[in-house]
Amino acid sequence: MRPETPETDRPLRYGYTTGACATAASVAAACRLLAGTEPAQVEIVLPRGQRPVFQLAYCRLTGNGAEAATIKDAGDDPDVTHGALIVARVVLDDLPGVRFRAGPGVGIVTRPGLPIPVGEPAINPAPRRMIVEHLTRLAAEYDHRGGFEVTIGVGNGAELAQKTLNPRLGIVGGLSILGTTGIVRPFSCSAYIASIRQAIDVARANGLVHVAACTGATSEQTMRAHYSLSDMALIEMGDFAGAVLKHLQRAPIPRLSLAGGFGKISKLAAGHLDLHSRSSSVDLALLATEAAALGADAALQDAVRAANTSQRALALVHAARLPLGDRICEMARDRSRAILPSEVAVEIWATDREGRPVGHAGFA
Repeated sequence: MRPETPETDRPLRYGYTTGACATAASVAAACRLLAGTEPAQVEIVLPRGQRPVFQLAYCRLTGNGAEAATIKDAGDDPDVTHGALIVARVVLDDLPGVRFRAGPGVGIVTRPGLPIPVGEPAINPAPRRMIVEHLTRLAAEYDHRGGFEVTIGVGNGAELAQKTLNPRLGIVGGLSILGTTGIVRPFSCSAYIASIRQAIDVARANGLVHVAACTGATSEQTMRAHYSLSDMALIEMGDFAGAVLKHLQRAPIPRLSLAGGFGKISKLAAGHLDLHSRSSSVDLALLATEAAALGADAALQDAVRAANTSQRALALVHAARLPLGDRICEMARDRSRAILPSEVAVEIWATDREGRPVGHAGFA
């Protein structure tokens, strides 16, 4: 057997999100309080049914509660939080429900436009749901009639946050607790692009005439619901819109729906084919210019340029009843048409964080 080197092909190793780690630590701390045990590891259930086991760095009583921690393993993904200590401190509460607090290293939301209200700890909705579901089950199992106060922290999180977009987004003091599925998918350009090409080739080989290339699970669900497409027709392109468009030059399929969050679609509209934040940024000045072309006044244009996220900019323009979402989709469609062969018809969908369409440019 030849020795493995950095150049040797091997399967990339998946990891777990900060949200999954925070859930595991929360469960361990709650078990310490409710069951009186100090587990060395804990199993949780992820949104898609996987049941990973997390090793704990520690689990111990505190003055008025319990605290547990696990070290984040991001697998082969070059994640800024890989190796970070994710900490959960849990206090039992007389009031039912779960209340979240930001511990050291977790930021506070200070600007609108994010999925968490201003003033709340930057713990995203999916991790909150995971923690609530697990603690609710534990409360029922141990007949705890009250609720929980959960404080999430990240070791060295304030320093790590400076390597992310959090300061620009208005998240102050630390990192966000993220993740929709609990799984960190390893990032590899060549492997990912190869999988995109393979998915398109399989669709063609099976006679499909319509595929939907989606940036993620949310936009994929939108396309699945709208068109009732099969799994084979759904292409998970991630940030690699260019890989889809260029492969369809050589292996055309009659109809392409391209769907993603508004920010990523706005990058495509600006001419970017790699939609990852390391390669391209949302052009708020472009959004302001297009809003002006639709009739936005100077104050609204300034507000768009000063927005902390593309979703916030879009909300401001839509509040003025100007169809910026459709306009950006039309621009993205034009960019795509310039690459695709004439026999491929393309439409563009932009969605919000919940998968609701906020812009559309049809096939015609």
